[in-house]
Amino acid sequence: MESAQTNWWDRFGEITARARQERPLLLLLTLLATLALVAGMQWPGVLAGWLLLLLVVVARKPIPAPEAERQIVVEDEPVFDPMPQVAATLAALDMPAFILGQDAIVLFQNKAAERALGALPTGSHLSARLRSPGILDMVRETIATDEPNQIEHSERLPSERVYTLRIAPIDFGRRIGRQPDQAPQKLYLLSFKDISELRRIDRMRSDFVANASHELRTPLASLRGFIETLQGPARSDPAAQERFLAIMFDQATRMSRLVDDLMSLSRLELKSHIAPDQTVDLKPLIGHVRDALLPLAEDLGVEIRTHLPEGKVEVLGDRDELVQVFENLIENACKYGQEGEVVDVYVRNDSAEPVEVSVVDRGPGIPAEHVPRLTERFYRVSVADSRSKKGTGLGLAIVKHILTRHRARLIVKSEVGKGSEFTVRF
Repeated sequence: MESAQTNWWDRFGEITARARQERPLLLLLTLLATLALVAGMQWPGVLAGWLLLLLVVVARKPIPAPEAERQIVVEDEPVFDPMPQVAATLAALDMPAFILGQDAIVLFQNKAAERALGALPTGSHLSARLRSPGILDMVRETIATDEPNQIEHSERLPSERVYTLRIAPIDFGRRIGRQPDQAPQKLYLLSFKDISELRRIDRMRSDFVANASHELRTPLASLRGFIETLQGPARSDPAAQERFLAIMFDQATRMSRLVDDLMSLSRLELKSHIAPDQTVDLKPLIGHVRDALLPLAEDLGVEIRTHLPEGKVEVLGDRDELVQVFENLIENACKYGQEGEVVDVYVRNDSAEPVEVSVVDRGPGIPAEHVPRLTERFYRVSVADSRSKKGTGLGLAIVKHILTRHRARLIVKSEVGKGSEFTVRF
């Protein structure tokens, strides 16, 4: 009831407002009604005619709403500017992204794009930064056809990076523009996905398969050749048989070591994301490794000296894997630093610094250009020297994978003619 009274009162207010707007016409109607009465017409008829004319005047067009409630109506579709929302969204992305207008004009680039490709002033053409014909053709095709496109692109400087570029039109479902009379504007999103690491892993996998095949093919070819010799010319030669069988045993042992190392790498890769949670005391562990390598060191004429601090030196780790790490490092120091005749193993446990274990030899050293690649699979400073010392080329790769799982680092320092230092920092 109260709502109905309110609506009636609002309607009465609207009619009163219209009446005030039509004041001159109402005065004219009143004057005509007065003249009709003077002329002798009956007042009920004059009053009815006056009211009828009044209603026609008031109802002939809608009453405008008050200024505070009035809404601006634009013909066709509403016009809006999406750039602030789009820019805020792209600014949070960690991949380079551009917003392009028609004719490949850059309207926005996020911080990731500035870091990867350099800042590009708003309003510049995309070709001012990206000059690759493939990219520009892809952008032109998408603008012409309104269909998404994708291309792979590599950058050589400042470092080699590989990106997957994708461009697609942005459909807001509404017309974009700042004025109602503007033609509809289309926007396009150009994004860069960095696939450099994937390409590097693919390349490493291919190299690994090729190198592993090569490493296995060599001893297999030797075994096959010696077997054929034993079956043929050396069938009745005991001296040749003894010599060939010794070589075959060495080749089979080399293949066995290689297969063992390959399996170790595979196991480590499967659990590389799982950090060990056991506590290991490095002092008895280093002592165990030294004792295990003493026969080899004596054969090579090398003395292994350990320098251990007081008390326990505990780290989180897998004991068997850490034994493998230090066996590799100390064995390499004995084999390749044989000329220095001494290998020193330092264990440091300063309370203010991370725990470190350093293996130092006084051998010929490693040229600086080889140091960054020492932990690559099958990488050798000297292939002949490595094979003569029965190396598989996988030892330091295994060390790197184990230390990665232990959240530790391998630091290599070497100077030609003075020796090398391999430090494990936990």
